[in-house]
Amino acid sequence: MGEMNEFSLVVRAFLMAYPWKRIDPVPWSHLAKPLADSRLALVSSAGLVCADQPGFDDAVKGGDVSFREIPRDTDVASLIETHRSDSFDHAGVNTDPNVAFPLDRVRELKERGRIGEVNHRHLSFMGSITAPGRLVRDSAPAMAELMKQDRVDVALLVPV
Repeated sequence: MGEMNEFSLVVRAFLMAYPWKRIDPVPWSHLAKPLADSRLALVSSAGLVCADQPGFDDAVKGGDVSFREIPRDTDVASLIETHRSDSFDHAGVNTDPNVAFPLDRVRELKERGRIGEVNHRHLSFMGSITAPGRLVRDSAPAMAELMKQDRVDVALLVPV
């Protein structure tokens, strides 16, 4: 996130008034086995979708809390960014989606033996969700259940 003075007055006012939730202690789990033996999945809040998937709906009040599955063999360059926020420069993500969804880098880590396996699916959802209750109650548990079914050991969270 940039410095507050980089944002417009409207965005600064929103950020200053937003009821940020504090989570303390932060939930944490130690890795049970070496990363080189672990299955990894990406979870990004960049609002990226595959060409055959619907974009995220920026008309949903409080934010679209749905998510998209991105298959392991997806060409990262083909991903389409549908993030609704205008409070950051989208040029980097649009130039190279690996900035927000580093699947090519994860594949390289697998080739180098740094991680054990790349999961068959990864998840993308919309950031800038100003009413996160539905995300916490519905979407996050559904995403976690998919990761559990896939026996994912490590989820690399890529916030945007």
